[in-house]
Amino acid sequence: MPFEFRPLEIPGLILVIPQVFGDERGFFKELFKESEFARGRIKERFVQDNLSFSQKGVLRGLHYQKEPKAQGKLVTCLRGEIFDVAVDIRRGSPTYGRWVGINLSAQNHYLFYIPPGFAHGFQVISEEALVLYKCTAEYAPEVEAGIIWNDPDLSIDWPIKNPLLSPKDQKWPRLRGVS
Repeated sequence: MPFEFRPLEIPGLILVIPQVFGDERGFFKELFKESEFARGRIKERFVQDNLSFSQKGVLRGLHYQKEPKAQGKLVTCLRGEIFDVAVDIRRGSPTYGRWVGINLSAQNHYLFYIPPGFAHGFQVISEEALVLYKCTAEYAPEVEAGIIWNDPDLSIDWPIKNPLLSPKDQKWPRLRGVS
């Protein structure tokens, strides 16, 4: 089996651990294989890949898209290390407003599956990071939304307390202000 799928404490969130074949030349791993992901209960169709390069302290998020174009994401860090966060924003969910954070790095090779219905963000904790994520819906600016990164109701324990933010990420509302 090229992947191990570990369900996390919030239903729907899955840590994916690929099998890595390494030797003195480097390594090889599969990042995605439809049949294996279906076996691991990830059956969404991915339609867009995004690549993000950022320096230490950059925080991107917390982002999501509203229905009918809500996005699921499969996130991995190709260079460096990030603290990756998913926040449950599914109304009526018993875990609404709870979050999970995972360190993703080039060294641990982890992938983090985040289904639709979650806000997503990450903070770079190495000198720089290269992040790849697959999405289940194309980017649609008309349904783009977000939650402020330091919402006191969420109390996310970000590793770097004074992050570098885009102007847009500085202005998102709190979760309680999201419709």
